[in-house]
Amino acid sequence: MLDNISINFDPASLVVLNIILAVLMFGVSLNLKISDFSRIIKAPVAPSIGLVCQFIILPAITFGLTMLLHVPASMALGMILVSSCPGGVFSNVMTFLGKGSVATSVTMTAISSMTAVVMTPFNFAFYAAMNPATNELLTAININVLEVFALVLTVLGLPLLLGMWIGKHYPKLVEKSVRSMRILSLLVFISFVLIAFVKNLDIFAEHWQVFLWLVVLHNSCALLLGNVSARLFTLSVPDRRALTFEVGIQNSGLGLVLLFTFMPTLGGAMIITAFWGVWHLVSGLTLALFWSRDKSKVVAQ
Repeated sequence: MLDNISINFDPASLVVLNIILAVLMFGVSLNLKISDFSRIIKAPVAPSIGLVCQFIILPAITFGLTMLLHVPASMALGMILVSSCPGGVFSNVMTFLGKGSVATSVTMTAISSMTAVVMTPFNFAFYAAMNPATNELLTAININVLEVFALVLTVLGLPLLLGMWIGKHYPKLVEKSVRSMRILSLLVFISFVLIAFVKNLDIFAEHWQVFLWLVVLHNSCALLLGNVSARLFTLSVPDRRALTFEVGIQNSGLGLVLLFTFMPTLGGAMIITAFWGVWHLVSGLTLALFWSRDKSKVVAQ
């Protein structure tokens, strides 16, 4: 039913979205240092849990949901794609607002983004192939996994490495510009998503009852997975909150880039991914504002 829908999204917008994602990733990595990654070797618990949740457990849970709920093939592909994406940079902002560990959040975003260069194409192809209906769609589209790999590397991997290099060699410039650049790029991205949402408001209004509950359920599962996993391993409250946002706030912008580049005819997948881009801002900010009211000493430390 949704596969025949045409989303209003022109090629120029795709270029802009690619640039925005690259700039966001670049901004996140400016303050990263090699020592941040070596520190993970000494304290690997939180990042390891995050990676396992993000790239192993969440895609598996998502696939199970699509099969259990008999989700239509195009929408199931959208859910699988979102779950295959790394954590979004909005998780860093929400972690800060929610009094979580920003250092843990930024480092996890960087690690998951680097891991995504391989794991996002792999998970998407693997779980899509396991369902005969979604596999049929992918076969008809004939996606080249290497092209997906190259695109993810371009919009995530290379900007991250470039940001770390500039941060190392031009620290004074970074100190003056990093905060304003991050705020500006985040505002541009939010504006981009909202404009795209408004341009397709009639489509969302017509089909909201089909996809709204799926996105809310899926996002709730992701947030819950991060929080419960952190609790099981008795992480500190700040790390627990960082992990919750990292697993629950997916890089739906990357999902949209992949869809409009390789699968522009899949209306159901686009609606799921686009609404994720709106809904996780609502759920994440609501949770962050709730946690921001916590005045306990364990959070303030």
